[in-house]
Amino acid sequence: MASVSSVTRMTAAERREQLLDVTREIVGESGFHAVSIEAVARRAGITRPIVYGHFGDLPGLLEAMLDRETARAVGQLAAILPSADSPADPAEALVAALRGYLEAVAADPVTWRLVLMPPEGAPAMLRERIERARDAVIGTLAAFAGVAIASPDPPVTARLLSATSDEAARLLLTDPEHFPAERLVEHARWFVGRLLG
Repeated sequence: MASVSSVTRMTAAERREQLLDVTREIVGESGFHAVSIEAVARRAGITRPIVYGHFGDLPGLLEAMLDRETARAVGQLAAILPSADSPADPAEALVAALRGYLEAVAADPVTWRLVLMPPEGAPAMLRERIERARDAVIGTLAAFAGVAIASPDPPVTARLLSATSDEAARLLLTDPEHFPAERLVEHARWFVGRLLG
C-alpha cells in the first residue's frame, strides 16, 4: 500500500497511470471479473472517489486501460515490423521482426496475454481493439509481402505470417521452458529460408 506522503505527491497524470497499472495487474492475476472500483482503490491505497474522479465509472476505467495497453502493443509492433523498404534480405527482415516481437512479449507478458489470449469475460471493446490493431499489422505485412518477397497474394501472405508469429508468441507465453524465444527464432529462420528459397 502506498504511504500517505506518496499519495499526496503524485500528479494527476501519475495517479492515472498508477490506477491503470493496478487495473492491469488485477486483470493479469484474476481476470476482468475481479476488477472493481473498490479493488483498484484498495490496491492503490486510495479511496474510491479518486478512481471515479479519473475515470467516471468501471467501464471508463477498463476502456482507458485497454486503450493504453493496445497502444503499447501497437507501438511495439510498429517499431519492429518489416516495411516494404526493409533491407535487401527479406528473410532476415522477417526473422528480425519475429525476434523483436518475442522480445516485446517476454518483456510485457501481461499486455500480450490480453492481446493474444483475452481472458474469459473480456469486454467486447478489447476484441474490437485487437481486431483494429491486427488489421494495421496485416496492412504493413501485406505491403512488405508484395514488394520484398513478391507474394502472388500479399494479404493472404500477411495473414499467414501474422498467424504464425502470434502462435510463436503464445508458445513463449504459455510454455517458455519448452519454447524459448531463441528456439522459435531459429526455427523461423529455417522456415522462412525454405519458404523464400
